[in-house]
Amino acid sequence: MPLPLVFRRKVGRDLAAAYGWYEEQRPGLGERFLTAVEASFETIEKFPDMFAQIHRDVRRAIVSRFPYAVFYRVETSRVVVLAVQHTARNPTSWPRARGKGR
Repeated sequence: MPLPLVFRRKVGRDLAAAYGWYEEQRPGLGERFLTAVEASFETIEKFPDMFAQIHRDVRRAIVSRFPYAVFYRVETSRVVVLAVQHTARNPTSWPRARGKGR
C-alpha cells in the first residue's frame, strides 16, 4: 500500500523558484519540470525504499530530465518530502532529518 506524502513548507518554495526559472528560459518548460517532479513523487509514494539513503534516514530521488533531486524521509505511516533541490548545490546544503514529525 502506498504511503501518503507530506511536504515541508520549503518544498513549495523550491518548486516555485525552479518553475519560475524554467518558465523564463522557455514558456512551458516550467510545466514540464513540475510534471517530472510529480512523476518522482508518485514513484516515491509507491516505492519509498527504492532510492538510496544519502545521510542517515534521508533518501534522494533524481528527477527525470532535470538536474533536480527530491529529498525525503520514510516514516512508519508516511513519507516526508524535505526539499526539491538542484543537484549542483553544495551537498552541505542538502536537507538532513531533524527529528520525527517535522
